[in-house]
Amino acid sequence: MSYEKERLFFLYIDLSDGEIEMNETQAMMKHIQQALENEPRINPHRYPVKVSVVQDSVVMEGEVADIAAKKLALQAASAIVGTRGVVDRLSVAPCERRGDGAIRISLANFLLNTNELRNCAIRGMSNSKLETLREAPPENGGSIDFEVKGGIVTLYGTVISLSHKRIAEVLAWWTPGCCNVVNSLNVVPSEEDTDYEVIDAVRLVLEMDPFVQPEQIDVKCSNYVVTLEGYVRTADEGRRAELDAWYVFAVTRVINNLELLS
Repeated sequence: MSYEKERLFFLYIDLSDGEIEMNETQAMMKHIQQALENEPRINPHRYPVKVSVVQDSVVMEGEVADIAAKKLALQAASAIVGTRGVVDRLSVAPCERRGDGAIRISLANFLLNTNELRNCAIRGMSNSKLETLREAPPENGGSIDFEVKGGIVTLYGTVISLSHKRIAEVLAWWTPGCCNVVNSLNVVPSEEDTDYEVIDAVRLVLEMDPFVQPEQIDVKCSNYVVTLEGYVRTADEGRRAELDAWYVFAVTRVINNLELLS
């Protein structure tokens, strides 16, 4: 075989491999879009989700209706054969649009006035400086630091339990104007996470929510799938309780079996 023919042969092989790779990528993206359309909570026709592939990772961008749609969309992409990683750039449509300053003030009030976090130092980033809002008391529960940029709340610092980590994230999600939460809080000493830890956290969050009466709500969890059973006064209260469970860090699915009081 001449040099020119040999070179053309390898160019042909390289091109074919590229076409195969492109076809596999296109097929994977098509399967992901189909999975999104099959999940009614995501509703991609009303809330379009952009799916692309960058360096073998699936990138998901767009605004979704709520935390349930966000988590379900990420899970749908992760479950598709060929997906090697998912980059989360999804935001949740806030109940109201607010500036970062207003979000920062509301979140600070939540953190400072939540009894479960009373032993934590609270510090907020303002004008590129970390401002101490409360020093840690003698019974030091760690430090919760936060920053708000473009409606995204980032939590960092060190806390003493998974419950503290989970409560701080739920408070961030509850803050009007928040569209996403990045929870980078470290737990020291480290704790083993279990279904019982998740159950305790969900129960605590339901007790903290002034719009939910948790007395008749039973919480179960198996492998980070939470099931809510029992009774609520209104459909809105049932939806609120479900979203509270979705907000809890590491929860992957919520089964809402709550019934209305007759």
